[in-house]
Amino acid sequence: MGLALECKSLSAPLLRAQIDAGEIELVSIAQGRAALYTARSPAKDTPNEDAVALIPWGEVGGVFVVADGLGGLPAGATASALAVETLSEVVSATPAAASLREAILDGIERANERVIALGTGAATTLAVVELQGRSVRSYHVGDSLILVSGQRGRIKHQTVAHSPVGYAVEAGLLDEAEAVHHEERNIVSNVLGAPSMRIDIGPAVELAPRDTLLLASDGLADNLYMHEIVEMVRMGPLERAMQRLRDACATRMATPIEGWPHHPDDLSLILYRPQP
Repeated sequence: MGLALECKSLSAPLLRAQIDAGEIELVSIAQGRAALYTARSPAKDTPNEDAVALIPWGEVGGVFVVADGLGGLPAGATASALAVETLSEVVSATPAAASLREAILDGIERANERVIALGTGAATTLAVVELQGRSVRSYHVGDSLILVSGQRGRIKHQTVAHSPVGYAVEAGLLDEAEAVHHEERNIVSNVLGAPSMRIDIGPAVELAPRDTLLLASDGLADNLYMHEIVEMVRMGPLERAMQRLRDACATRMATPIEGWPHHPDDLSLILYRPQP
């Protein structure tokens, strides 16, 4: 059965953190439509350590954010929520005539300082996309995914996970199947909450009318192969694409099947397409 979602116009930041059982939300932002989803892992009772945000900026701009608090460290949920809130505060206070790029970089640096100041050892990954008209640019810390896919399935941009496994894939030392099943896949080498934090800035990418932008915590790529993700997001209504991703991940997380990815985890997703 398909979804019948109301598409709301977004005039103020939309932030979601520590959501147990999320619902798909559909909003109009930056001359396009975005779908958002976040939910706790089905295998745990502790808080969802992911946080997400859609932040409008001016008439044709916006900032999208996914943060994944590190499991196994104290206050991962606090770190991700604080990172998203800080970035939202900085971007929202930036006038339309100023540089959105500088606001994002300043927001990430301030978020890092605030997470460190918690003094608990908390940390989080951060995936951020700057959108101005049809132009998008990625900023990321850690292993949360940013992807731009064309309607025919061509990957126009994909971030490299800041992890030993992510770097091995980029260097051609591991293929996708080996990486998904690697026992050290979830070791992250660059996080928000560390003095050595660094920001990886991607190139400007122009979105074609039917391109799809995706931001996701690692609950997505730990349960679906990249070709499956691209196939699910590239066609059909945005809300239906989101539903396909959510349902496919739920199936993989629920039951281990030999040869297929299986890693119950918090799951957060943002999809965006420009208006034709």
